[in-house]
Amino acid sequence: MAEHTIENALSADNLPKHIAVIMDGNGRWAKAKGKARVFGHKAGVEAVRKTVSTASRLGIKVVTLFAFSSENWRRPEDEVSLLMELFMTVLGREVKRLHKNNIRLRIIGDKTRFSQRLQKKIAEAELLTADNTGMVLNIAANYGGQWDILQAAKRLVNQAAENGLTAEDITEDMLVQGLSTSGLPEVDLLIRTSGECRISNFMLWQMAYAELYFTEQHWPDFDEQSLADAVAWYVNRERRFGCTGEQVQALLQK
Repeated sequence: MAEHTIENALSADNLPKHIAVIMDGNGRWAKAKGKARVFGHKAGVEAVRKTVSTASRLGIKVVTLFAFSSENWRRPEDEVSLLMELFMTVLGREVKRLHKNNIRLRIIGDKTRFSQRLQKKIAEAELLTADNTGMVLNIAANYGGQWDILQAAKRLVNQAAENGLTAEDITEDMLVQGLSTSGLPEVDLLIRTSGECRISNFMLWQMAYAELYFTEQHWPDFDEQSLADAVAWYVNRERRFGCTGEQVQALLQK
């Protein structure tokens, strides 16, 4: 294969603009090591750091990470409490790093169920990075795809009532404006770790045409090479080139 073909395959136009990740397997990773589940959640933070850094260096426009689904409230109360505390700690620690790297942070989901302390921390983090012009990092917390569509539909009903719109006036774009990711490109690539092959009520509207990549790796083991392999797989799916993870890695050295 001609070298220029590979170069074309790896141009910015052919890389995914929006990558969504279901970070699965923290508990299983910890259990395999004889540790408590929270140990896996803490180890998963480093995988988040590596993924965000690598995606930003590749020039990916948007990364959305599924941190806490609306269904996660059904987990044992002590685990939920630990997850909330971990979220608080990581948010406080990482937001300055994100800001320094010109990354805009957005927390998407129903934040009303969080404590006032956490809601305040979220608002402060979003405000700090609001004017950043680099990659957008969405953290989906207390999020569900059905919830996202429902709250967009409710907004649209109110809009229709206020403006005297009929059903025929409603457009797809009008509903999209009410989604939590309004203004951002739709998902090109979904990555799910730990061998599960479900989308688990994540970004149902936004993933309508996404490529779905499932890996057996548990989330704490997901690293720069893992993301490079997923992006190479995407390029091959989209362009049918024989691109490899190593070639994607080479982009990081430029």
